[in-house]
This record gives sequence, structure tokens and C-alpha cells, in this order.
Amino acid sequence: MNGAIAVVGIGADGWDGLPERSRRALRTAEVLVGGPRQLDLLPPAECPGERIAWPSPLRPAVPGLLAAHEGRAVAVLASGDPMFHGIGRTLAETIGAERLHVLPHPSSVSYACARLGWPLEDVETVTLVGRPLASLAAALHDRRRLLVLSADGATPAEVAGLLRAKGYGETRMRVLEQLGSRDERIVEATAATWPERPGDPLNIVALDCVRSPDVPRLGAAPGLPDEAYEHDGQLTKRYVRAATLAALAPAPGELLWDVGGGSGSIGIEWMRTHRTCRAIAVEKAPERAARIDRNAAALGVPALRVVTGPAPEALAGLPAPDAVFIGGGLTAPGLLDACWQALPVGGRLVANTVTLESEALLADRYRRLGGELVRLAVAQAVPVGGFTGWRQAMPVTQWSVTKGSEA
Repeated sequence: MNGAIAVVGIGADGWDGLPERSRRALRTAEVLVGGPRQLDLLPPAECPGERIAWPSPLRPAVPGLLAAHEGRAVAVLASGDPMFHGIGRTLAETIGAERLHVLPHPSSVSYACARLGWPLEDVETVTLVGRPLASLAAALHDRRRLLVLSADGATPAEVAGLLRAKGYGETRMRVLEQLGSRDERIVEATAATWPERPGDPLNIVALDCVRSPDVPRLGAAPGLPDEAYEHDGQLTKRYVRAATLAALAPAPGELLWDVGGGSGSIGIEWMRTHRTCRAIAVEKAPERAARIDRNAAALGVPALRVVTGPAPEALAGLPAPDAVFIGGGLTAPGLLDACWQALPVGGRLVANTVTLESEALLADRYRRLGGELVRLAVAQAVPVGGFTGWRQAMPVTQWSVTKGSEA
């Protein structure tokens, strides 16, 4: 790996915890790059190289900083495993994985599972480093074990506050501080009794989730209860929503355009299917766009992007989607064509309507482009005098199609 940038993982135990191979890379480095805390862990006599702390913001500075030291032996310090929520990913994405020689150290997650006796493969990890607190909400399920990567010493109290607000106050919390060092310790309480004072900034939070029986259950599959959403009636209802997500068929890493976002339910539940799924909701009404933001945060996907404006004009300049859902505005001139043209080969389009005018439009596209045209009808049991009868909701016509190479 001559000429490669060494990316060296280091733990809270510092120099003493490093294997000889990592020490050798740091001893021979002419330039040592890292956060101030990591750089301070290196003994100057052993590591005489020039020390440079990462600037902020970090990502835009990476290419220029490394280019300035081209031809010199460079070592980058990282906390724990550089490729697990660490600087290794940023480096690989900005300068190329082929330029890196990664020397990992056990991650805080590995240490935490070792201390707790939790099988690593059964534990979900959520990072709050540079991410909003609300992103934890999507991972909350009764009896689920979670590890939360903290941003600082205030994170555990913030996590406890979110758990209380979501009806998970009886969740057992253990905060593991300074893992691997001589100062390692574990602090334990429930979310309901967690103290508000900040702790050690180097910590990870372990959660044994317990949901209050009176809190509505939000499952992992599409079709959340309608009551989970704030809405003004502009909401794709639960059973139609489940069928719509099935037709859209989200896969990890894919991007959805939710056109005519309404309350944001389709985009939100698309993103909840996998942590790497992305969505852009396009909504022309500002008050509804603000509501989508609130719903996304409440349901654990605050990264959902909301574009306020009428379609198709608001679609200009958006990144190409893997799938498009049209829940409103089908008769807007050029909307269907703009969505279809934006899709790559293999992309999916799903459109729902309850009006005859839009239904005729979908029937015409079905005739020309194929796909599936279905009518979804849902009836609910309601009291009728002293008996029970069915109340029929408005039927929904749905067209779904996958774009072929001949389109």
C-alpha cells in the first residue's frame, strides 16, 4: 500500500490499545490528521509528524487538505472502526477507496455489545452524530434492543426526553462511557427517571425498549394507523396506502418522488421501510408542506425533503427518482409526462385517483403503456341502529407501471 493514506482507528485507551501495525503507520507518518481529542492521544515522542486538526465543515475540506500534502506520508485518525459511521466513509467517497489503507480498531458498538452480552447481529444501531434526534423515533419498537451513538454528553438526556414523549418512558437506559479506557463506567436508569445533567461526551446509549400499553403500536410494515398522522383530510388512507407502497416496491437506497404530498404519508412510509430509502415530497400548499415536515419528524424520518410548489414546475432540477407516486393533481397539464420522462428504465410509477376525469386519464395511459389498472374499494363496519352495517369509502383507481427500455 505504498503511497496510500493510512486511516487508523483508535479507542479511548489511546496509544496503549493500538496494535503494532497501527503504531508503525503513525510513527512513520509525516502528517497526522484527526480531531483534537484523537491527536492528543498520541505521544509526541513516538509520533513526531506534523499535526493537523480537521477544519469545519469537514467534507468539503478533505480533497484540498490532502492535496496540499501530496507526496508525504499521511495518516488519518478515526474513532474506533473508521468504516463504521466514521471518517473512512467520507474519505472513500471523496478521494476513492483505492487510496486508503484502513487499520480498524474495535468500534464502540463492539465494546458495548461485549459489556452487555448482546449479540451484535441482533442489535440495531442509530447514530445521532450530525443527525436529528427525531431520526431515533423510527427505530422504536417494543422489546427492541438499540444502540445509540451519541453526539455529546447531552445526548442521553435528549434521548430520554424523546422516549418519554413517544410513550417509551419505562425503557431501560444504560449509558456506557469511555469504553475501553481506565475511566470506563456504565450509568443506568429508565427514560422516565433519567437525570437531565450532561455526562461524559464519549458515550454510547443502550436501550431495552418498553412501549406503554396505551400508546398506539406503529409497526414496521406500510399501513400505519391514520391516527399516526396530523392531517386535514388530505391523507392516503391506511389500506390504500399499504397497497400503494406494495406497488411502489421500495428497495434500499432508492429515491421516491411523492407528488401532491398531502400529509406526506407515502413518502414517510417509503423511508421507514429501510434507513437508506430517500423521498422528496412535492406539495403546492405551504401549510400542507409544513405539516409534512412535522409528520416526518414525528414518525422518525426527518430527512424527508419537502419541496413547496406546483407540479410539474416544482419537479425541475430534482434528482432522478427510482419511483414516482402521484397522489394529486393528475390533470395538471404535463404532470404525467414529466414524471414518466424523469424515470429511468426499471423505474416505477404509481398514480391514485378518485375522480372520473383523472380515471379516464389513467385508463388512456394504461392502454398505451400497459402496467396494472386496479380499483381499490374499502368498507368499514359501522353501527346501523342496533345493528352493524358497511360504510363504503370512495373507491380509488390505481395505475401502476414499470418503465421498460422501449418506452
